[in-house]
Amino acid sequence: MKILRILLVLAVLAYAGWLAWPFLSPFLEGAGMDAAANRAGAEAQVGLDLPVVALWVGAVVLYLAAAALLGSGNPKAAVAYFLGFMADAVLRLAIDRGGFGGGGDAGGKVDPDAPSMQSTITEGGPAAAPGGLGADLGVDPTWLVLGALIVVGILIVVVTRARRRKRTPGQLSI
Repeated sequence: MKILRILLVLAVLAYAGWLAWPFLSPFLEGAGMDAAANRAGAEAQVGLDLPVVALWVGAVVLYLAAAALLGSGNPKAAVAYFLGFMADAVLRLAIDRGGFGGGGDAGGKVDPDAPSMQSTITEGGPAAAPGGLGADLGVDPTWLVLGALIVVGILIVVVTRARRRKRTPGQLSI
């Protein structure tokens, strides 16, 4: 179980890093804080408004908190993870369906020519790429990612559930 917990911590940290990549990439390129702010501002001008940015940052912070709690074996890691999952799911579904100024039409399809999707396409986002993940299967990649996140959440619940020791009759609990 300890190895599974370590793998789950690494998976949650990797996913949180992937979510935060548009903000973190200037730091890895050697740029300063102003370049990261400019990159985040460019993402905001391309169609991401305040609720989307708040959900984005909230999901990343909650995933990081869940990884820290999971690493210490705290059962509250599942709560933090599922709160982050809810923020991430709302963010993904709203952007995919065009809810927060995204480029979707009434049918829920993503318009790759919309200004809000241009940065996603240039960043290589799987949801906007015409031949991306799940395109050959006829499955929306948003649902594949959300399904994988639910499976990880269930594994986190299994790993962090409280174990109770059985006491034999007459044994004192100390």
